[in-house]
Amino acid sequence: MVRILLLVGAGGFLGSIARYLAARYIQQTFLSPFPLGTFWVNVVGCFLIGLFYGLSERSGFMNDELRIFLTVGFCGGFTTFSTFANENLGLLRDGAFLYFAAYTSLSVFVGLIAVYLGNLSTKII
Repeated sequence: MVRILLLVGAGGFLGSIARYLAARYIQQTFLSPFPLGTFWVNVVGCFLIGLFYGLSERSGFMNDELRIFLTVGFCGGFTTFSTFANENLGLLRDGAFLYFAAYTSLSVFVGLIAVYLGNLSTKII
């Protein structure tokens, strides 16, 4: 278990650094009020997690430790949106359309409310 945690931590460390550098570079290169850096990091993260899970499904191509390092660690540090998108794809594949709709809607709306409330709480204290 310790080895897995270290793999996740190392991947997350690298993914977080990659996210910061990529988003910053994109945002500074393409000046726009639209958050292009975050948008493209999320899109690339979704592509990568799909690629990594697809490769891991091919027997012998990727072991469990490398999969965890790349998906949970790197992609998790790079963007949590990639995990969200992958989980939704799984729900769609399983035909769980109600769960898909609920998970997507609730994640977006409750997430926005939570950010608002967290921000609001700093003004109250």
